[in-house]
Amino acid sequence: MRHWPLFALRLTTPRLELRLPGLDDLDELADRAAEGVHDPAEMPFGVPWTDSPPHERARSTVQIHFRQWGTWSPDDWSCSFVTVWEGRVVGVQEMRARDFAVTREVATGSWIGLRFQGRGIGTEMRAAVLHLAFAGLGARYATSSAFVDNPRSLAISRRLGYREDGLAVEKRRGEAALQRRLRLSRDEWTPLDGFEIHGLEPCLPLFGVPKRITDAG
Repeated sequence: MRHWPLFALRLTTPRLELRLPGLDDLDELADRAAEGVHDPAEMPFGVPWTDSPPHERARSTVQIHFRQWGTWSPDDWSCSFVTVWEGRVVGVQEMRARDFAVTREVATGSWIGLRFQGRGIGTEMRAAVLHLAFAGLGARYATSSAFVDNPRSLAISRRLGYREDGLAVEKRRGEAALQRRLRLSRDEWTPLDGFEIHGLEPCLPLFGVPKRITDAG
């Protein structure tokens, strides 16, 4: 689409492709949500969307992407890529920012279908959007957060070089839960081999990035 070049934006890694989903991708992503994302006894998300029945999880998964596209602006955007591994949509990797042209800071979030976990996909897809943030958009910082009882997410952040950035108390399933914040600076980020960005140039205005920012690094 000439007026929505984001659909041509792709990130590739040694094993994965990340892209904004087409309708078939959204259907497959909804299947992953319906199949399950985590042990029902756990809740890694502040908004407990996975407590819903499978058909509602599937529908809400589709709707969130439509909402993000419809409300996207250069000053406030959420870019949710589907992650494709061995030809299958296995999960979603989000990167979002407000006032990015000023703050040069992004935040990330993600989930993977339960049966595809434990293969290192989570680390690789997070590394892909970090490459987009730092090498593509010229970000200064990337942030993440996870509840303290979510060791897998925290391990991914630490593996990629994030530093602890304080604690917060969040509401989860009607109760207070402790969340750990993490931060990675451009100077502390380590680029990895085999990570590439495709089709970014026409998308830069939608991210609030003037060409001169990426040229300057």
